[in-house]
Amino acid sequence: MRAIVVEQYGPPSVARMADAPDPRASAGQVLVRVRAAGVTTGDARVRGAAFPVGMGWAARLGFGVRGPRRPILGMSFSGEVAAVGEGVRDVAVGDAVAGTTGARFGAHAEFAAVDATRVVPKPDGVSHEAAAAVLFGGLTALHFLDAVGLAAGQRVLVVGASGSVGSSAVQLARIAGARVTAVASARNAELVRRLGAERVVDYARTPVAGLEERFDVILDTVGTLSAASGRPLLRAGGTLVLIAGGLRDMLNVRRDVKTGVAGERPEHMRRLLALLASGELDPVIQETMPLAEIARAYEIVDSRRKVGNVVVAP
Repeated sequence: MRAIVVEQYGPPSVARMADAPDPRASAGQVLVRVRAAGVTTGDARVRGAAFPVGMGWAARLGFGVRGPRRPILGMSFSGEVAAVGEGVRDVAVGDAVAGTTGARFGAHAEFAAVDATRVVPKPDGVSHEAAAAVLFGGLTALHFLDAVGLAAGQRVLVVGASGSVGSSAVQLARIAGARVTAVASARNAELVRRLGAERVVDYARTPVAGLEERFDVILDTVGTLSAASGRPLLRAGGTLVLIAGGLRDMLNVRRDVKTGVAGERPEHMRRLLALLASGELDPVIQETMPLAEIARAYEIVDSRRKVGNVVVAP
């Protein structure tokens, strides 16, 4: 099969197209013919060894010292089941599915072997591109919004509101009945308003830490705030979520500060795909491009100016 391999850490150009052995579905797995895959900040961090502050060597021990131990990256995907492994009962060849590979990666290829517990049915009315796009940011946003117990009427601040996680967070908070203030660039203000933000703060003109309003929930998706700078923006009983937090932030976790790795629960995948099918959730795709152009996709992600999601199609 054709796949994108990353054999050493580095800039987007280290990701190259190559022939790779066809994967096989082991017991409990399904083999998916990948039709679309997200190119996410998670993929880009691993490709470029841009690990959270204070966690570089620990991350290299986990992912690989000089390059990714699993050279085919890619975590969110959508496609069709090409084969099923022993013991798989609820998925059949030909089923349209979407899902995530987690730390096993492998979605930036024509085929990926995935644990059957990590795939869910793709609704007929949802494109492969939309399904692959929404899962990375949507699962992260949904994990933390559920963790803080977001309720209707609460005031939510989303920092980095036009990115993959942020654009999902704005919409999911709006769907939950919250009142959303979004921090984004002026050029993306119209987009985040359309997604559901009542107010938009241009970070180039107004420092986030200087906002006078107080919030029940703050989701910082880009690393602008710390526990020290974010806590003063909370209402009594509020929660600060540092999605891009480093080691120091993890050590400072308290009842009012959360960070860490988001879960990838199948029920959350089904919920996101159902919202896509009903038209309540916009996947916000900046661009879909051929798998062979993945270096350009990584350049968009690395620019930190990505709007929503970038998708590649094998």
